[in-house]
Amino acid sequence: MAKEIDNPCIALCRLSGDLCLSCGRSKDDIRKWKRMKRPEKMAAVQRASTRLKALQKNKG
Repeated sequence: MAKEIDNPCIALCRLSGDLCLSCGRSKDDIRKWKRMKRPEKMAAVQRASTRLKALQKNKG
């Protein structure tokens, strides 16, 4: 069986509009996480990572 995708939540939720500034996921991704299949979770994690990198770049 394929390895489960870890939830990127770090339990420090800071929502700004539709985005969690702590984990980088959208509200929609957060809401649907438990029902997502593995490929959907992988895509959500990748999107979150890209968002967090962009946020850090804009800060610095």
